[in-house]
Amino acid sequence: MAGRTMQAVRYDGYGGGAAALKHVEIPVPSPKKDEVLLKLEAASINPLDWKIQDGLIRPLLPPRFPFIPVIDVSGEIVDVGSGVNSFKEGDKVVSMLSLWNGGGFAEYAVAPVDQTVKRPPEVSPAEGAGLPVAALAALEAMKYTGAKFDGTGKPGNVLITAASGGVGLFAVQLAKLGNLHVTATCGARNVELVKSLGADEVLDYRTPEGASLTSPSGKKYDSVIHCTAGIGWSTFEPNLSDNGKVIDVTPHFWSVLSFVFKKVTFSKKQWIPLIMERRKENLQLLIELVKEGKLKTVIDSKHPLRRAEEAWAKSIEGHATGKIIVEM
Repeated sequence: MAGRTMQAVRYDGYGGGAAALKHVEIPVPSPKKDEVLLKLEAASINPLDWKIQDGLIRPLLPPRFPFIPVIDVSGEIVDVGSGVNSFKEGDKVVSMLSLWNGGGFAEYAVAPVDQTVKRPPEVSPAEGAGLPVAALAALEAMKYTGAKFDGTGKPGNVLITAASGGVGLFAVQLAKLGNLHVTATCGARNVELVKSLGADEVLDYRTPEGASLTSPSGKKYDSVIHCTAGIGWSTFEPNLSDNGKVIDVTPHFWSVLSFVFKKVTFSKKQWIPLIMERRKENLQLLIELVKEGKLKTVIDSKHPLRRAEEAWAKSIEGHATGKIIVEM
């Protein structure tokens, strides 16, 4: 596709939020070895995307400016690089783009083969694009609970904080598939939604019960999938079972210190910062669960690429229920 151009949205430096996004016309990229070129159909924004713009991972990301953000995408393969035998032109796929290169806010993007899976007709472009980062984080966190999705897992009690957010909504569903008793926290307006996805108990985080994280049925939590910030160990600790653990989906400096402290003091109760592995087989599993109707991508809103700023601003506001999708 040499010589062709495409519409894209990018930013030229750190900061500025939605106002700093610029609509540009640039050359269509070409796939290299073990890469495929996608004609994008949908992309999904994650908080990490705009946190990179804010300089959260400076100076590692972005590696250079200007930068086209967003890595969760779905689309159709229109070209393949050398060494690619598992895909062909016309295949519909879901992919997690390189974090270093981004590229999701555009009509075309280059995707690594090892982070790309085929998308069956039963899974829409928006549903597929909503999966990679958020659903994979939920799935990775579930591994620490011992949950299995084939009916052989042991029963247990799990708390999921911020259950109406991108990761939380997937975590609730996966926990129920894993035969766990689910207590969840969210705002009052999302209580019924979270219940509909399988939560056994839902706490409004603004109430005293929600703030204390106490299970209405008096259960102690074997695991906590912690999908927000601002809740300290002193709140979690009395609600944990003897060997309970808090899996921190959005780890920061203090969570790493907590992890180390619990280890060196031989505490049975643990704080575990989640380090996500980008494993293709996990993304394939999630696609299959959506295809079979066992997992649902909850979509907050859809926006055309020409109005990507609106989607970006909505994500920054932090009140979305589910995934914010940009369609090409």
